[in-house]
Amino acid sequence: MIRNAIQRFMYGRYGNDQLNLFLMTLYLLLYLVSMFVRSELLYWVSFALLFFTLFRLLSRNLERRRMENIRFMRAAGPVINWIHFRRATRRDKEHVYFKCPSCGQRLRVPRGRGKITVTCRSCGASFQEKS
Repeated sequence: MIRNAIQRFMYGRYGNDQLNLFLMTLYLLLYLVSMFVRSELLYWVSFALLFFTLFRLLSRNLERRRMENIRFMRAAGPVINWIHFRRATRRDKEHVYFKCPSCGQRLRVPRGRGKITVTCRSCGASFQEKS
C-alpha cells in the first residue's frame, strides 16, 4: 500500500541520476567536515546541496534535468572512466594493459607471453610490447 502511494507520487518526476549521486556524496562529505571543523558556513552549503538534490529528484522538468546530467557526465566522464580503468587494471592479474601509440586506444594482452606484437583494433597500428 505504501509502495503504491510512493509510486503514484513519483510518477512523472525525474528521479535519481549520476549528478544526484555526486551531489548527495558531496553533501555527506561537506556535512561530516562541517561537524568536525564546526563551520556553520559548510553546514549551510551542505544543506543547500541537499535541498538542490531533492529539488532535482522531485522535479517534473525532465528535459532540463537530463541536460544537466549530460553536462555533468561530459565534465566528469573522463575522471570516472579513469577511476574505473585503474580499478580494473589493479584487479586483473592475468592481463597487461597498453595504450596504442597512434590513437590512444587501451589494449589488453595476456601477461607472461614475453615480447609480443600488438595490433590495435581501432586503427590497425602494430607495435611491440613486453607483457
